[in-house]
Amino acid sequence: MSNLGSFVWQIADQLRGVYKPHQYGDVILPMTILRRLDCVLESSHDEVGAIIAKHPEGGRRDALIRKATGVSFFNTSPWTFAKLVSDPDGLAANLADFIARFSDDIDVFEQFKFDNEIHTMAENNRLLLVVQKFAALDLHPDRVSNAEMGDLFEELIRKFAEASNETAGEHFTPRDAIRLMVDLLFAGDDSGISEAGIIRRVYDPTAGTGGMLSVAEERILAMNPDARLRLYGQEINPQSYAICKSDMIAKGQDASNIKRGDTLADDLFAGQRFDYVLSNPPYGVDWKASQAAIAAHIQEAGDASRFPGGLPPISDGQMLFLQHVTTKLEKRHNGGGRAAIVLNGSPLFTGAAGSGPSEIRRWLLENDFVDAIVALPTNMFYNTGIATYVWLLDTEKPVGRDGTVQLIDGTSFFTKMRKNLGQKSREITDANRDEIVRLYAEHAEGEHAKMFPTDAFGYWTITVERPLRDDAGEVMTDAKGRPKPDSKLRDTENVPFGYGGNTAGADGRDAAIRAYLDAEVLPHVPDAWLDPAKTKVGYEIPFTRHFYRYVQPRPLEEIDRDLNELVAEIMELLREVER
Repeated sequence: MSNLGSFVWQIADQLRGVYKPHQYGDVILPMTILRRLDCVLESSHDEVGAIIAKHPEGGRRDALIRKATGVSFFNTSPWTFAKLVSDPDGLAANLADFIARFSDDIDVFEQFKFDNEIHTMAENNRLLLVVQKFAALDLHPDRVSNAEMGDLFEELIRKFAEASNETAGEHFTPRDAIRLMVDLLFAGDDSGISEAGIIRRVYDPTAGTGGMLSVAEERILAMNPDARLRLYGQEINPQSYAICKSDMIAKGQDASNIKRGDTLADDLFAGQRFDYVLSNPPYGVDWKASQAAIAAHIQEAGDASRFPGGLPPISDGQMLFLQHVTTKLEKRHNGGGRAAIVLNGSPLFTGAAGSGPSEIRRWLLENDFVDAIVALPTNMFYNTGIATYVWLLDTEKPVGRDGTVQLIDGTSFFTKMRKNLGQKSREITDANRDEIVRLYAEHAEGEHAKMFPTDAFGYWTITVERPLRDDAGEVMTDAKGRPKPDSKLRDTENVPFGYGGNTAGADGRDAAIRAYLDAEVLPHVPDAWLDPAKTKVGYEIPFTRHFYRYVQPRPLEEIDRDLNELVAEIMELLREVER
């Protein structure tokens, strides 16, 4: 695979001078897609030509061609890469004709505005060199699998992103992270996949180049070769969309199931639900551009909104994707669905009680949608070294997992890479992945896994008042003789659900709050009282607190010894300078 990526990258050398390095992708990516499609159609080219000779146009012709090719797309042009290079003088026109003669479902070259690149290369005597190089590249599915093509696109995009100082991670997720997500997703649904002739729908609302869909397909077919898969994806970036759609078309998937657009602003699969959802949405990206459309959707959809938990701060749209993913899962009465979505740490704990993020967590937990959360190793992604977490969601948890949330600390399950790729310096090997999946499947307490009831993450934020006093220290009262509260002394406290062994219901709430006041507040400020009208419900998931490990600090004697050694070294260096 690395040799293939290097070979394709070397073709970019033909563009040197005419294109800057950060522009190479505008040519190499669409040419790679075009050569792949050409190779897929290669064996049926003569048969298709014969059909066109008998049926120049019409629906019958198209049906016969699709039957001959065995895939959903076709090309009615007489040209192939082999034939294109045999007519150098007419190459530009012939290549444009070749691209224009694809079936209507192949709109990917428009996304790259490739006609402009053909003209630029032809004008600068580069077109023939590039086409000749690609003609010599065998990308037939028998030689290069769909998985290898996905890896090739990943490698190329990473290289082009590095050349332009862009963020490669915005376009795809590393394959090792995807494989972990997919295995965790299916670990909770083995029986549902193994049925003979089962039909499964897999959806990615942030599809990128289609890596998650491809890996999910590989995994399901490995478990059940008779399974029938339908893959769906939506992607906002035009080039990523083009790559994803090309990959899905080459697999024989329905091209109309890959759509381009802003998922938050416009759900292009409205009304549809899925058996599995995978997603790696952007972290910390504001959703201002989608704000008006989201507000209109909520007003129109009401209780059927894709965002029933509420809205997060405008500065970070991750929790909008978290809700969207959940609402796209099949409902309980239809067997439910499962999702895996990777997010940074902020959705776990940001926002006080009553805030948008807290209310979204409340909706997820009180509806028992959260199955497990897995902490990944840092430095796993190309564009960030921050902590990331895989949320596993399930709208129909199996008996034994219902009413619980499993937290898994997977931060230590990694292998250091020989060479960093951007900020990615660690990878999850097969053995690492198997260990994390085992922890999930065992559903047991241990060093790296803990179980909690869903209400363990809930709390009440109470407002504690203290009396306002005059200069003489006397308590000031209102017209009814009640103490006036002093806003400067006002405080808030978080009371965990079930505090003091009380339940989380209404009666348990009052008992828990009273127990907290008696134990934690009144012994220190006996004149305090609670303002029940200001009590709010909050939810947070303090992941790192549950896996905190105390590390014994170094002895002071050891620190002093090291400092003395450093001071001695510095003094010796200074003496050498003075000599």
